[in-house]
Amino acid sequence: MSEQLDTKDEIHTYPLLALKNVVVFPETPKSLFFNRPQSLEAIKEAVTRKRPVLVVTMKSPDRDVKSRDDLHQMGVIGRIAKVQRLPNGAVQALLEPSQRASVLAVDLNGPFFTAKARPVSSRESADLELPQLVQALKHEVFNHLDMEKKHQQIQWNEELDRKDVPAGRFADAVAPMLNASLDELQDILETLDTRERVEKVYTLLYKEIQQRKFEKDLKARIEEQVGKRQKEYFLNEQMRAIQEEMGESPENAEFDAIAKAIEEAEMPEAVRETAEKELAKLRRIGLQSHEATPVRNYLDWLTSVPWSKATEDNLSVHHTEEILNEDHYGLDKPKERIIEYLAVSQAVGALKGPIICLSGPPGVGKTSFAKSIARSLGREFARISLGGVRDEAEIRGHRRTYIGAMPGKIIQTMKKVKTVNPVLLLDEIDKISNYFGGGPTAALLEVLDPEQNHTFMDHYLEVEYDLSKVLFICTANDLGTVPLPLRDRMEIIELSGYTELEKVHIANRYLIPKQMKENGLVDDQLQIPGKLLLEVIRGYTREAGVRGLDRTISKLCRKAVTDRLKSGKEKKIRLTRRKVQNYLGIAPFSHQKLEQENMPGMVTGLAWTSVGGETLSIEVQAMKGTGKLSLTGKLGDVMKESAQAALSYVRANANDLGIYGKSFKNMDIHIHVPAGGTPKDGPSAGIALAGGLVSALTGIPIHWNVGLTGEITLRGNVLPIGGLKEKLMAALRANLDKVLIPVQNEKDLAEVPAEIRDRLQIVTVKHVSEVFPVLLEHLPIPVKEPEGENSERQGAFVPDRIESGSSQPSGMD
Repeated sequence: MSEQLDTKDEIHTYPLLALKNVVVFPETPKSLFFNRPQSLEAIKEAVTRKRPVLVVTMKSPDRDVKSRDDLHQMGVIGRIAKVQRLPNGAVQALLEPSQRASVLAVDLNGPFFTAKARPVSSRESADLELPQLVQALKHEVFNHLDMEKKHQQIQWNEELDRKDVPAGRFADAVAPMLNASLDELQDILETLDTRERVEKVYTLLYKEIQQRKFEKDLKARIEEQVGKRQKEYFLNEQMRAIQEEMGESPENAEFDAIAKAIEEAEMPEAVRETAEKELAKLRRIGLQSHEATPVRNYLDWLTSVPWSKATEDNLSVHHTEEILNEDHYGLDKPKERIIEYLAVSQAVGALKGPIICLSGPPGVGKTSFAKSIARSLGREFARISLGGVRDEAEIRGHRRTYIGAMPGKIIQTMKKVKTVNPVLLLDEIDKISNYFGGGPTAALLEVLDPEQNHTFMDHYLEVEYDLSKVLFICTANDLGTVPLPLRDRMEIIELSGYTELEKVHIANRYLIPKQMKENGLVDDQLQIPGKLLLEVIRGYTREAGVRGLDRTISKLCRKAVTDRLKSGKEKKIRLTRRKVQNYLGIAPFSHQKLEQENMPGMVTGLAWTSVGGETLSIEVQAMKGTGKLSLTGKLGDVMKESAQAALSYVRANANDLGIYGKSFKNMDIHIHVPAGGTPKDGPSAGIALAGGLVSALTGIPIHWNVGLTGEITLRGNVLPIGGLKEKLMAALRANLDKVLIPVQNEKDLAEVPAEIRDRLQIVTVKHVSEVFPVLLEHLPIPVKEPEGENSERQGAFVPDRIESGSSQPSGMD
């Protein structure tokens, strides 16, 4: 129930006192200070003529009263009970407010302000819950407010403690005691509903209580922390005083520990002198100095890096051969080179030799081969990934003048292995960023030079460190991106891709047992027949290594374990073709002979990439035109030039190849290599391009089961190519029957596995004229130019325009 205006109260004119930073409540005496002339005159008028005054709070304490809008619309009527003039001219007045009043009009003219106001009275609410609410407010007031402090501001009336005290009266008495803002207090003053007024006071009181609790808890935590720190400080000072009294100190103990570490590190004499010099500097400046931390860190690195501790090498050739054969299938040439290396080391009595670089496509076992070498020698092994390294400081370290400086990857790894003769694998050396004239590649020149690395200088250590006892093994996928000076310091050992038969042996010996163990399959609980494993290799993997095959076998094992758990039967699972298809889905690679029809201008070339060999389907199309040559398929500059050389040979020998020379001026030739998103480059598609041109221009179909590779010259000579084994493996994967290779590559067939040589008919050619009888269904019939026509042999044909949709590709031979 709301409080209402008392209609019996009349409107009167009162002297007006405008208050800046205080809100006055009825029946709550308040001592106020005034110094404005208008306020002093209003007090004089009220005291002299015994008139009541109207006290109203200003809306903005920083602004003078100019109009009624500068004052709140609700004030309090009261009487001046006591006045005391202060030495500075101000007046202290004790106001005894009686009741609320609504301001109706304000007169700011004259010696003092006046206002017309109507007194406002209220009746208590008849709400049944109001007494309980007032009692709760009393409880909070008496339990949580500091009454003694509040007594200085307001005289607490003991009559308020009675149960029959009006609720509004009690709320008006508590409100001035709260730590609330002027707006909040004015809102309470203007609230005429008794229950609503009590609830607002209770809300402000609760907020203040919570704030006090928070401040109290915060103060307690801070005092506890400060007390704990002070206690630790005093205890440390007492301990320091006791140690000094006994001739000991923490600093001396730490200095002695560093000196002992220097003694036990067995450093070279020059390094020892540097360490002792830094220790003397540390003693001089003290551990509390801000300069002590860099010196302390530097001494930690000097004493942590191994200087003389080494593991004993196992140079037994038979032991190493046994370990390598146990861990790896095939890889005869790399194993042979390592055995020779150890045999010489055993004869000499010291293990010192060239830097080894294992080069080959991903997944052939380069990293695991390096681990096997370390295991066979009994040495510590560590791997340093160089992929994406951009800064020389990552190899040589940072200067100690920089904040946060630390040694490079080499010294960090030496600290980790704790021996001077580990096997360090520099992985992905072909992926390192190469900057002209410097960068991390230049920093590796000293590391990988046996004649220089015994005096390797890290920028952080600034002392010579001997790396000559370290066996460095590098890995790379593509040596073409390794700078020549760096490549010259390494002995390259090629790890070529595996044949299908080798993959079957690797899967049976290594991959299947490993995956069965990792997936909880034991005692032949999963059986993969040999023929089915070969189908998995052919249908679900197409790679030079076995990484994808390992993932495929892992998936088969997971599916088998899931089936066994779902069925609840502890039975062996024998894979069938249908189960493999259910487990792995449709085979992504098809080895069926799709093109069984001989077609003109459609020839299969063989290419080498950093991930193994690939087949290239080259399409040549002749059409009416103006003598334009178009090359598409994202071809590189070398492959474009190879196409021009092939075309020049064909045009120069056009009549012998059954082509009229004048026809070149009236037709366009388009050469396209599908998979246009893949960059292609290299000269080894020369004879394939020549064969495709002759087929397209004569209309003679090409045998679809013949692949060929070889570089062509303008006179038709066939030059040797690289990556023969990988290319032949790609031809075998593509189910080709016959492959043409340069005669100069015949010597490389000795390194090709017998499995490949037996399944492919390999034909060597010396001149491109030897290609056409094997590649084409039949030889073209030579023609003779009509009289008066110029012979095409007078010069090689160069197209008027060459159109190509290519961009700069990556290397492909």
